[in-house]
Amino acid sequence: MKKRVTKAIFPVAGLGTRFLPATKSVPKEIMTLVDRPLIQYAIDEARAAGIKEFIFVTSRGKSALEDYFDHSPELENQLRKKGKTELLETLKSTNMDSGAIAYIRQHKPLGLGHAVWCARRLLANEPFAVILPDDVIAAETPCLQQMVEAYAELGGNMVAAMEVPDNRTNAYGMLDVKEDMGSVVSVKGMVEKPKIGEAPSNLAVIGRYILSPQVMSNLNKLKSGAGGEIQLTDAIAQEIENSENVYGFRFRGQRFDCGSKAGFLQATVAFAMAREDLRDEFTDFLTDMLSVRNAAQ
Repeated sequence: MKKRVTKAIFPVAGLGTRFLPATKSVPKEIMTLVDRPLIQYAIDEARAAGIKEFIFVTSRGKSALEDYFDHSPELENQLRKKGKTELLETLKSTNMDSGAIAYIRQHKPLGLGHAVWCARRLLANEPFAVILPDDVIAAETPCLQQMVEAYAELGGNMVAAMEVPDNRTNAYGMLDVKEDMGSVVSVKGMVEKPKIGEAPSNLAVIGRYILSPQVMSNLNKLKSGAGGEIQLTDAIAQEIENSENVYGFRFRGQRFDCGSKAGFLQATVAFAMAREDLRDEFTDFLTDMLSVRNAAQ
C-alpha cells in the first residue's frame, strides 16, 4: 500500500538577489502578488493536496517569513472590534497550527539538493513533496493536488513538467523520456541545464516534486554536481537507474517564474485580472496604457 504524502519541504533559504534592494530586508517569499505573498500561494497549494506538515529550509534574515505564519493577537483584536469579519477570515489562512510547521537552517548555499537534505531528520521513512515558491502555478485544480492524484496510481517519484522552447532548455533540468503516456511520462534520464541543442526533450522540470525516501538516501551520498552544488536532479536520476520509477507529470495550469522580475510582473497582472474586485478597473488601466504606448509609436 502506498503511503500518503503528508509532508512538504519548502526551500526558502535563497537571498533573492535578483530583487535587490527590496530583498535587503524583506524575504523574497513574502513579496506579494496582489495582496498575498508568494509563500501563501505555495502553502494553499500544499494544503489542497493534503499536506499536514510544512518544513521550511531557511537561512539568516528570514525572521519575517517565520513571523508571517504566527498569530497576530493585536491585529486580530482590532479587526474584531471594528467588525471586519472578512479580513479576520482572510487572516486565518495565514496561521499555522502549533507543531504543523518546522524551520531548518541551511547555513551554506550548496544547492537545492542540499536544502532538501537538510530536512532529512524530519521525514522518517516516508514519501514527501518539495515545493519551490518561486514557481507559482495558476490552475483550476492546484498542481500538487493533480500530482498527488497521479501518484496514488503510480507511486515512485514524480516531478512536475512543462514544455519549454529550445532556446530555454539550458535554464532547466530536462527530462529524457522513455514512454509518453499523455499527462504522465516515464523517464529514463534527467540532464541538469544542458547546453542549447543538447537537451534530450523539451520537457523541463518545474518546482513541484513528490519523492520517495530513497531519494533522500541518495542525497546522503551525493557530491557536488553542476555549478558546484548538490543537485536534487542527480539524486532523482539515481532512482531511474535503481528502480526505473521516475515520472514526469504534465500539469494543467499556467506557471509563472516569480524568481525573475518579468515573471513576477506577469503573475501580478494575471492574478489581478482573475480577481472580480479588481478586473474591470485594472483592465481599463491596461487598455489605456497600451493606447498611450501605441500612440507614441
